Amino acid sequence: MDSLDARLERLERRCRRLQGLTFSALAVAGLGLGVAALKPSPTLGGQELVASRLVLNDAQGQRRASLGLDDAGTTGLVLHDQAGRPRALLGVAQDGSPRLRFSTAEGESLAELTVYSDEAPRLTLSKPGGVDLFAVGLQVDGSSRLELADADGRPRAILGADEHGSPGLLLVDRRGQPRVELRVSPSEGASLRVEGRDGEVFQAPAVLQ
Repeated sequence: MDSLDARLERLERRCRRLQGLTFSALAVAGLGLGVAALKPSPTLGGQELVASRLVLNDAQGQRRASLGLDDAGTTGLVLHDQAGRPRALLGVAQDGSPRLRFSTAEGESLAELTVYSDEAPRLTLSKPGGVDLFAVGLQVDGSSRLELADADGRPRAILGADEHGSPGLLLVDRRGQPRVELRVSPSEGASLRVEGRDGEVFQAPAVLQ
């Protein structure tokens, strides 16, 4: 049988091996913690909030604003009134045209500003029911146009300037027939044409019957 001294010596060697393994494990754990501390903290989408739709509600749970895409592919920010009805829209259509619109509580447009083809803005003012009463805009060719319509949406007075900047005024009757036309040509010549109810025409600088 082993002597008591021999058994004690073997027990001491085992203890020293266990201490070595414990120190190695602690060192590896410490190294792992240090590497983890050096890693940057994760961010959400590179410090951006990524979502397909964002909705803001008030204290009563009523929707007051929404940001997202509609079925037509328009990206827009919609502002709602206290009853949750959409009243204002700032959006970009699928073709890239930006739009600003103000609506009634029933959703009918009252005022709308749209920019077409990056260079042709148009502003329209409407009455409830969707009838445009006032419209002003620039065309792609550089001309401008202002229209005043009657209660049925028919343009009755049209004021504009062509691509050369020459102005003109056109007054139209309820049938859509031009009755008064006043123009200044690119050569600075002025003309006036007036048509009466019976077809008589007055034209300056000449008079025609």
